[in-house]
Amino acid sequence: MSDSFSAPLAARLEAAVSALPARFPGPGGAVAVLKDGEVLVRHGWGYANVERRIPFTPSTLFRMCSITKQFTCATLLDLYDDPSELDADVDARLPQLDEPSPGMLHLAHNQSGLRDYWAVAMLHGAPIEGYFGDREARRVIDGTRTLQFQPGTSYSYVNQNFRLISDILQDRTGRSFAELLQTSIFNPVGMERAILAAETRAMPDGTVGYEGTVESGFRPAVNNIWWTGDAGLGASLDDMIAWERFIDATREARGSLYRRLTMPVTFSNGQPAPYGFGLQRTTMFGRDVTMHGGALRGWRSHRLHVASERLSVVVMFNHMNAAQVASAQILAAALGVPYEPERSTQPPTALYGTYLERETGLSARIEPAPGGAKLRYLMVPELLEGLSATRAEAGSVIVKAQETADGTEAVMERPGENRTGILARCDETPGEDIAELAGVYRCEELDEAEVTIELAGGVVYGGFSGILGDGRMEMLQRLAKDVWVLPCPRALDHTAPGDWTLAFERQGSSVTAVRVGCWLARDLMYQRV
Repeated sequence: MSDSFSAPLAARLEAAVSALPARFPGPGGAVAVLKDGEVLVRHGWGYANVERRIPFTPSTLFRMCSITKQFTCATLLDLYDDPSELDADVDARLPQLDEPSPGMLHLAHNQSGLRDYWAVAMLHGAPIEGYFGDREARRVIDGTRTLQFQPGTSYSYVNQNFRLISDILQDRTGRSFAELLQTSIFNPVGMERAILAAETRAMPDGTVGYEGTVESGFRPAVNNIWWTGDAGLGASLDDMIAWERFIDATREARGSLYRRLTMPVTFSNGQPAPYGFGLQRTTMFGRDVTMHGGALRGWRSHRLHVASERLSVVVMFNHMNAAQVASAQILAAALGVPYEPERSTQPPTALYGTYLERETGLSARIEPAPGGAKLRYLMVPELLEGLSATRAEAGSVIVKAQETADGTEAVMERPGENRTGILARCDETPGEDIAELAGVYRCEELDEAEVTIELAGGVVYGGFSGILGDGRMEMLQRLAKDVWVLPCPRALDHTAPGDWTLAFERQGSSVTAVRVGCWLARDLMYQRV
């Protein structure tokens, strides 16, 4: 036991770690805590494979998913002092783009303006459990004609940014990305078991990811995606401990990989950006933190690093509980601070309602929730703290009402995305002729992909079709006059990309087009056939 591992700290960590299996129940998991380069906690529990009774241990290989992104960027920085040398390679990978291409740093910082390819794949009719490999990925990416925003001006989470990085590195070096990871990262760091686990159907040591609940039971999750630089890392808890120890050991070295990965990043207007080189920059409990999560159906992981405290936390679940919440609870215990400080809130009653964001065409729903309000806009709802009847906020968003000549609007500020949107309140009263919605609508941007709207016994259904097949029909939910959402309960990624907003446009009483989008893939126009 080191001096840094005091009795109070030991007691707090023991209590927090022992509570994880009950708070986040599932087949198995693992957790590590490091302080000043020393391992304070290294613990696994449960089973990596419940059918074969393989225990979950610190040496169990785990699918790290999007935590891969920082390793992809570390490989990029190890090979190229100036990643902008590869800007032309990015342009070559987007042959149909009708505007200036993003650069390599735009990819690494999630400022590319591209629409996420797993979300777009759903618009192309991809089966939720279908095969999605290099060929399918290339077809979706090659079809890119426009961007959601100009590169460098805003932030949007886009997985193929990092797939493009790894593909370009392979082409430039003539070596596989698996080999590049091995020589640039795994060998120098001492990640002895880490691999590029591109195929998501299985792990070589038999570890399985599970979906379900205690009530319904857990079953192996079905995945058929092939991943590379976006999410392909396979690593054990011991491998991640080696990464955290490497970070601490090289913290003072000028030009060390992690120092380069965590250097300040800005948008093109000079505003600080909260994401760069595959890492989120944020604050937790008053400390600056770099972190990232990883998720796929059946898998959840999260790692964070507090440089000022020389403190790291890694959490892995082979089930779909919230690893990021678990890591935050462990961090609070390590710091000796309360996890949830008391807050005084006021219901933001003037904000409740349904809106359309003018710039993107996305729906935003603000509903009552304990302590404030719930904003349905991103992939998952955001809990807003009510500050007054006309203002509410969370860590990443501020919503406030504003009076206008034609009614009440709201302003939605998202500093982390470097943008502000105007939310126009929708008419939620019934009255439109829903029979007019039925038909086929086609999107030129997406190689003539289609959305089909049908009335089945008076109920509105919709489904997407495109180069990857015919997606399933889903019952649409009406939000307001000519504003509906098509739910995506499952997708190729770890969760659905969020509900698809369908905002129908009319000329007179005739429906002529529909504007389709979600946060990961916005503002796509479909014309009625």
